[in-house]
Amino acid sequence: MNGHRGENAIAATAVDTGGDLPANRSPASFRDPAGFVFVRDGELFRQVNLAGAAAYGQLIDSGLHAELVSRGWLVSHSEVDVAACAPGAHKILRPERIGFISYPYEWSFSQLQDAALLTLDAQLEAIERGMSLKDASAYNVQFRDAKPVLIDTLSFEPYAEGRPWVAYRQFCQHFLAPLALMARVDIRLSQLLRTNIDGVPLDLASRLLPISTRARLGLAMHIHLHARSQRAYAPTDDAGERAARAREQVRVSKRGLLGLLGSLRTTVARLAWKPAGTEWGDYYQATNYDEAAFDDKHRLVGEFLSMAAPRSVWDLGANTGVFSRIASRAGADTVAFDIDPAAVERNYRQARHEGGKQPLPLLLDLTNPSPGLGWAGTERDSLAARGPVDCAMALALIHHIAISNNVPLARVADYLACLCRHLVIEFVPKEDSQVKRLLSSREDIFGDYDQRSFEAAFSARFDVLRAEPVQGTHRTLYLMATK
Repeated sequence: MNGHRGENAIAATAVDTGGDLPANRSPASFRDPAGFVFVRDGELFRQVNLAGAAAYGQLIDSGLHAELVSRGWLVSHSEVDVAACAPGAHKILRPERIGFISYPYEWSFSQLQDAALLTLDAQLEAIERGMSLKDASAYNVQFRDAKPVLIDTLSFEPYAEGRPWVAYRQFCQHFLAPLALMARVDIRLSQLLRTNIDGVPLDLASRLLPISTRARLGLAMHIHLHARSQRAYAPTDDAGERAARAREQVRVSKRGLLGLLGSLRTTVARLAWKPAGTEWGDYYQATNYDEAAFDDKHRLVGEFLSMAAPRSVWDLGANTGVFSRIASRAGADTVAFDIDPAAVERNYRQARHEGGKQPLPLLLDLTNPSPGLGWAGTERDSLAARGPVDCAMALALIHHIAISNNVPLARVADYLACLCRHLVIEFVPKEDSQVKRLLSSREDIFGDYDQRSFEAAFSARFDVLRAEPVQGTHRTLYLMATK
């Protein structure tokens, strides 16, 4: 495996990184000598360096690029002329731009699994056309209308007969190990990807997985024995260095390589997780809305979104995406965040089944949102750095933040004002059965949690454009605009 973590090829963040990096170069794009991503005048470009010229030429000439793009497995691009390129430029590409950049620690189980299968399928196709993926980073995958797509055009290199797959270890760390832990131990172990940006260490995965997984051929080979092999080849002394050199001389036939890839694919595909047993996965089945109230809320959300006319929407407490789909069906690029893994998984499965323009379901704890990670804290953007969005929705959410997590209303308003230009938010008072449920097991210390205090806190950061009671409930829906 090489050291390339994968490029956020669609990110548009521009920072002055100093040294020899231009100020408009993506902070996630500096590890690959073959090229890098940059932004100019709001447009996204990729520079192919002379070091990557031969591999890029073979990618195009072999027909692999055209085949992957036609299948929807790789973003398309056009070659363009851009003046004043950085030194060493061979070509400049304008790649297709993905609406929202997400990260593996924000994905559901099936999203990570689909991204893994896409990576393996692209590698199998590449081998047949004389090329190979030089890295298998989960960060090289994004989602477009509920389908994974590779975004790093320069991840491919010429295939050399007898050479092992250099990205094998990386694939296991970024995909197989977290999937196995999510499926066989606890779904929440996906968050190990947040603390291990290079993927879950195989020795850690091997220790955490139950002993029974050692009897499963794929997991035994690709995690347990792989972890043991890594320890054996660790260059901590002369013997380790000799072992590492011996490993570099290992030759793998094309047939053997295809067998390895087939085994990985079978192992990944057989892993499964049933989205059940979490607190909010069945929220809409246990809600206090009757049919008329639910329909009225649906109507109001549609009207408020029509007034705001957003091109991009974040639903910050989406559950299974019922209200997110109002925005996506109106044409907005919509991200459906939720804290519950079961709800996000169900949302993704529905989006994948329905096809067409769909919300992007993602896992998010709004009280502990994704931070900036990686080198200098800028390789992976925080949630706020990926905004502000045209419109955010916070439906049936404020009571969870203010009461369950003791966040003052003014602080909630301050943070939401940083994330969006318009806000559709639902105030849920103490008379509501869901708030009573939250307060049933704790002391009510929330003397300022009422509608008047809510309006006072939010009016400091927002102008209220419209406020409407939700029929048959104690709740009120607001449309606001940031000041």
